[in-house]
Amino acid sequence: MSLEYVVDGYNAINHPLFSSFLKKNKDPRIALLELIKRKKLCGSLKNKVVLVFDGYPPSRLFTYSGANAQILFSSDGSADEKIKKMLESSVRPKDTVVVSDDREVKFYAKNAGAKALGIVEFMQVNKKSRPVRGKDLSKDELNYTQIDSINRELKELWLK
Repeated sequence: MSLEYVVDGYNAINHPLFSSFLKKNKDPRIALLELIKRKKLCGSLKNKVVLVFDGYPPSRLFTYSGANAQILFSSDGSADEKIKKMLESSVRPKDTVVVSDDREVKFYAKNAGAKALGIVEFMQVNKKSRPVRGKDLSKDELNYTQIDSINRELKELWLK
């Protein structure tokens, strides 16, 4: 099952993390899309990325859509509203990942059943080391002795 990444475009372009990677001689919107594809920030090449920008395209001729990639403009509304409408009309919001630092957009995405990532989280998705097979290293697991020790210590502190 492939995912669809919906990125708040200007939110990403204006973030210091992205701006240091973008090429100065290219349109920043296209450079952002190429950076996302080149660094495989969306994981599998089957995953789709949609960049959503405020306003209108710089010219009528400005369109970009390639293999699993698209640039959209919000026209009269905001990119935030366009992203929300995309989530509302999505058949499978759980297969959507919204990338934005806007709290309202992230909150809306989570309530719609989508996953929400901040810009920094998105940039670091593939920089994580690969987990050991069958074990999730993101969660620290305690053994029974450690759990028992913590419980006894908490009882002493709280049940006096």
